Amino acid sequence: MSFRKFFYGFVRILAAVIMIQTLYFKFTGSPESIYIFTTVGMEPWGRWSVGIMELIASLLLLMPSSAWLGGGLALGLMAGAIGMHLTLLGVEVQGDGGYLFFLAVVVTVCSLAVLWMDQDKVRQFVSGFNRKD
Repeated sequence: MSFRKFFYGFVRILAAVIMIQTLYFKFTGSPESIYIFTTVGMEPWGRWSVGIMELIASLLLLMPSSAWLGGGLALGLMAGAIGMHLTLLGVEVQGDGGYLFFLAVVVTVCSLAVLWMDQDKVRQFVSGFNRKD
């Protein structure tokens, strides 16, 4: 197995696993999740919506043919999470030492790597919007 193939699989799985493990907290209404989504004005609908979108992104990332879609969705979700941390929440949330912020950054980097490695698929998709019929 080439390094490129190994790395591609690794970043896809890492991003998916991080997002999947946070679903338990979102879907069970853990106090941390409720605090976060209340602080940003999105409780409970935002907690559920973000959880569902993270689940979809994770499933897409786990399938090589659709990983670029999952990477794009995950990138958008993490841009929102990082934005909330930098504006409303702070990097450290309820004494977590910045752990949730760190996980969002890791998923962002993994998503960017997936999109970079699948840039041919992304270009093909984007070129479909540039057709002159």
